[in-house]
Amino acid sequence: MGMKRKFWLILITLSLLVLSACGGQSSVFHTDSGSETTLNSVRVPWDYRVQEATVGDLIGSDMTVLPDNELLPNDGNYGTGDKIWILQFMDAELTTDENQKNEVRLSAWNTIKSYADKASVDKDLAELKVSITTDVDLVGVYKTEYKEKTRNFAVLELPTGNRIKQPIDDARYKELEKKKTASVVLEEVHDFADYDSAFAKFRGWAK
Repeated sequence: MGMKRKFWLILITLSLLVLSACGGQSSVFHTDSGSETTLNSVRVPWDYRVQEATVGDLIGSDMTVLPDNELLPNDGNYGTGDKIWILQFMDAELTTDENQKNEVRLSAWNTIKSYADKASVDKDLAELKVSITTDVDLVGVYKTEYKEKTRNFAVLELPTGNRIKQPIDDARYKELEKKKTASVVLEEVHDFADYDSAFAKFRGWAK
């Protein structure tokens, strides 16, 4: 009887340990639906800039561009020491949560094309960064108070679907508080490789 009793005690103890482990494992994988956060990430064209540069070494059909020693195709048949203009591009990873709050992670500047004169690069740039005036959805306006100072904000939804918060003065607050749309100036940044892919950035109020 003593041996049997010990056997059953050991078996019960092992069973409790297994059940305890299963219970712990299920609690690890349990997700509280009320605390879930849905994130949506997309890569968008963000900005361009123009830089003056110098042609360095020629390597076959390519060239190095100083001062950063980048390697580019020598499409303009440049010679070492020639002064040129380069167009640089930056994109961004835009992450939006379920509350429409945005987090932006910018890439490094990448050189995408060279030009013999500034007029040519400015012509391309004018088509890649386009300023437009349009009406956008106005989510609403609100006030905050801190240390007896009041600040006003407007929340806008841009054509790209992301929402932005802009500080406004008292006059604009009164103007917008009962409106559903607002007239703004946007800058559309188009992707050099895929022009139909564009991202709109707020650049000011139209009036």
